[in-house]
Amino acid sequence: MMKNSDRYLKIVEWSEEDNCYLGSALGLIEHCCHGENEQDVFKELCVIVEEWIGILQRQNEELPTATFNKAMKTDFIEGVRHWESLA
Repeated sequence: MMKNSDRYLKIVEWSEEDNCYLGSALGLIEHCCHGENEQDVFKELCVIVEEWIGILQRQNEELPTATFNKAMKTDFIEGVRHWESLA
């Protein structure tokens, strides 16, 4: 079963300025965690997204518009296949 948190694109990116990985969820929360290990930052980001959604729901706030859906996933996968074919 899809969770509300699955509706938001989660991004972990390297920051030259901060010299670490930064985690954010598009449309939901800006840079909210950081660390030296990409996988650890992603795990922490997933927890934060779940907690943030819980806070919004307890406050009876409407969740922001989803930033990840099946069409976007399909486009992303096709883009990756395209770049792989060029390698």
